[in-house]
Formats: sequence, C-alpha cells, structure tokens
Amino acid sequence: MSTPRAIVLMTRPEPAARQFVQKLGDMVDGMDVIYAPLIDIAFTGPLPDLDGINGLIFSSKNGVAAWQHLGGPVLDTCYTVGDATRDAASDIGFTPISASGAAQDLVDHIIADNPTGPLLHVHGTHTRGAIAEKLTQQGIETHQAVIYNQPLLPLSSEAIQALAGDIPVIVPLFSPRTAQQFIAHGPFNGKLYVATLSESVAKPLESNNFKSIVIADSPNSPSMIQAVARLLAQMQTLEGRPTGH
Repeated sequence: MSTPRAIVLMTRPEPAARQFVQKLGDMVDGMDVIYAPLIDIAFTGPLPDLDGINGLIFSSKNGVAAWQHLGGPVLDTCYTVGDATRDAASDIGFTPISASGAAQDLVDHIIADNPTGPLLHVHGTHTRGAIAEKLTQQGIETHQAVIYNQPLLPLSSEAIQALAGDIPVIVPLFSPRTAQQFIAHGPFNGKLYVATLSESVAKPLESNNFKSIVIADSPNSPSMIQAVARLLAQMQTLEGRPTGH
C-alpha cells in the first residue's frame, strides 16, 4: 500500500464531516481521511410551546435536524445563520432567509428585517451569540429553546496515532468547543496544519506549535474549503509533497 501524501482529520459530527470532504473534491485525492468526531449530536427535545410564536431561528444545521426529528411544524417565517442551514431548512419545507454569516450577522439581519414577533431560537445545549437576548433588547421579542445536546467525545486511537506520526495531518476545525476539545488531547508531535472557521475557533490553538493555522475569510463552508486549499499549498512548500495530480 502506498503512503498517503497527507491525512485529513475530520473532527465534526457526521454526516456533516463526510459532506465537507465531498466538497473538497479532488483536493483530497491520494489522502487518507480519518473521521474522529469530538462532539456528538443527541436530539433531546422537548418541542417548545409554539403558542403565539410567529417565526423560527436556526443557528445550525443540527437545530434543523433536531426540529425535524422531533416533528416540529413548518412556520411561515424562518431565519438561518448561514446558507448551509438555509438549505437544510428549505429541504424540510421552510422558506428560510439566510444571514450568510455568523451569529451577529444573523442578529443584524433580523433587526434590519424587523419581523413581527415573537420569534423562537431553537438550539443546542451549547450555543453562542446571545441571539434571543440581543433581538429582545432591540424590541423583537425572541424566546429560545434547547432541543439537542452536544456531548464531547474523545479522540479515537486512529486519530491519536496519526497526530503522532510523520505524515502531515490537515485538521479543519469548525467551533471553539471542538478546538478546545482537540487541544485537550495534546501536545501533538506530528506535522499539523489547521484550518479554522473563524478567529474565535483559532484562539484556543494559539499556544501550540502547529506548522500552520489558516483562518477562513468568512464563517462558511466555501471559505473553509479555500482555507484547506491554502493549507495544501503551504504543505507542499514546507514538506515538498505534491498537492495535486
């Protein structure tokens, strides 16, 4: 068996991890991909009381999946943090409006749109951005409900072995909590190249001796794909390994 020119370590939950690798396309040809999620998604419910609620806010695809799993109804008004979440909500019948950004972009977009409340933000046990609080402060009554949990998982033995080896490892990280869980398993002796969704995701990594950390230009999947491409170019320069056909 030939030695891979690099390893891609995916730490986000499936199926999102496999969908991201598919989007990387031929960039990962000749590479090994290790799926080692550091966070699980557990749909918990219950569905909140929707009496008087005029619209929903989804700040992740996991929220959409949980809503569908729990049998939540489709409401006329729906806002999503980004385009991937918009597409997931659209797939189950919503006509969502995407902020195409991060939590603050979502807040700003809803404030500018000035919908008739009350709205409901459904999310996991761990959430960021204080979306409901900020909207309510701006006069758009917004409630919130936890409908899924995100328990932490340990790194797999396969991932730990890869992180200690001689083959370069590319690690895309999508959330601060995942980054913190990843760092908790260090220090790592391997050749690590890390792509992060935002500066807040990169912050827990600052004191570690990685080969390179690339921060995505925008907090979305296309920008993360571009960040991985930049890492591959850097890896080619530093390791002398080919990154294309």
